[in-house]
Amino acid sequence: MPFEFERQDIKDVILIRPKVFGDSRGFFLESYKKSDFVAAGIKEEFNQDNHSKSTKGVLRGLHYQAAPYGQAKIVRCARGRIYDVAVDIRPNSPTFGKFVKVELSEENKQMLYIPVGFAHGFIVLSDEAELLYKASGEYNPEADRGVLWSDPDINIDWNIDFEPLLSEKDKVQPLLKDINKDEVI
Repeated sequence: MPFEFERQDIKDVILIRPKVFGDSRGFFLESYKKSDFVAAGIKEEFNQDNHSKSTKGVLRGLHYQAAPYGQAKIVRCARGRIYDVAVDIRPNSPTFGKFVKVELSEENKQMLYIPVGFAHGFIVLSDEAELLYKASGEYNPEADRGVLWSDPDINIDWNIDFEPLLSEKDKVQPLLKDINKDEVI
């Protein structure tokens, strides 16, 4: 199998390590193979691919889409280095409000599977970073939601010693305790 799948502290979030074939010419890896992902428990149909580029210090998130437009994601950092964060916002989950944080980079080539019911965000640690991610649903602007990146009840340690660069939208997202939990799943 060209992948290793490692369940995180929140078992529904999975770190994916692809097998990398490299030599002096460069490298090759499979970034997605439906049969292997299904065998590992990742059964969603992925309908949209996204590519984003951000500069050092940019923090995007924590984003999710309201039901019934929730999205599972597989996130990969193809260039640069980021901390990627998934926060469990499923109201009846025993890990509600808990998060998983992993470093994704062009060097480690790892990916993070984030199921529906999680808010997602990342901070760019390198001069620039490019993310490629698959989404199980198409983006719906009316379903666009978020949670404040610095919510003290979640208490994410972003491991930064600077003020992140935020969009106007991300500066004013609600706290987790104030989101409409009926919209999550």
